[in-house]
Amino acid sequence: MKSFMVPADHHAAVQRTLLLGRSGDPAALAELIALLRLPSNEVQRLAASAIGKLSGFGADAGAAVAALTPLALGARHPQTQQYAIRALKAYGATAHALVHDLRDIARNPAIRDYVRTAATATADVIEQAAKDAEAEVKHRCQRCNAPVTSDSHTRSQQVFQRTFCDRCFDEVFLARRNFETQVELSKTIEARDGTLVQSDGERRIAEWLAAHGIAYRYDAKFRIIAEFQIRPDFYLPGLDVYIEYWGLDTPEYKMSMYKKQTLYQQEGKRLISVCPHDLPSLDRVLAARLSHYGFKA
Repeated sequence: MKSFMVPADHHAAVQRTLLLGRSGDPAALAELIALLRLPSNEVQRLAASAIGKLSGFGADAGAAVAALTPLALGARHPQTQQYAIRALKAYGATAHALVHDLRDIARNPAIRDYVRTAATATADVIEQAAKDAEAEVKHRCQRCNAPVTSDSHTRSQQVFQRTFCDRCFDEVFLARRNFETQVELSKTIEARDGTLVQSDGERRIAEWLAAHGIAYRYDAKFRIIAEFQIRPDFYLPGLDVYIEYWGLDTPEYKMSMYKKQTLYQQEGKRLISVCPHDLPSLDRVLAARLSHYGFKA
């Protein structure tokens, strides 16, 4: 995304924003609000996301909503607008005055589909939060929408970073444990840095990243939207880029691949897809595609 900042200043602002977003410190809100004003779409996007994350740590909801509102209603870059809209969702009833504007955005055919989708989802969540506040319901299950006690909310947030009632918690816990066991058993190929991966293609990608000094997380859990949790093959935190290796060609695998790609697109994530036919020229392919996001070989 285009930036009107000096490259060194832009890089420093990106790194600072990522650090504040991971801090969990509500006092970081003031600095993040200042970062929202910088003339960089990337910094604004990351700052909006970070402000949303701070809602769970007691950040000032009124100040956060006031800062996010201009970008949510009319950021110059659609991904920045999408991230600001999604961040508003975290502040629930405090953003209730924006529901009509969000509904207007959702109905506007001139606006990107993923922005309209975010506006619809956020408006729905804010309206439900306002109703719950009036009825003194503090939490709802993200799976069945049943009211959730404070103790159950705390437990499910600690385990899943999501809110589940007791019944859904047990069902999801069992399904997740079985799935993760199967995934771990399939990691039988070791890259040079010791990372265990599931295919030779993933091994080559891991080794290329390590050889170029690019930090990565392999197969890390990542909740991309409220209804789904995916495990990206590779996440590069320094570049905020995801890499997926699509190694199979079966109908079932392709359906899963298209669904995953759609989730990335809906969230405006930076995704690089690598397929088996890319492997003979992997060095050129990764260097070229990562160059769009700030990597220099």
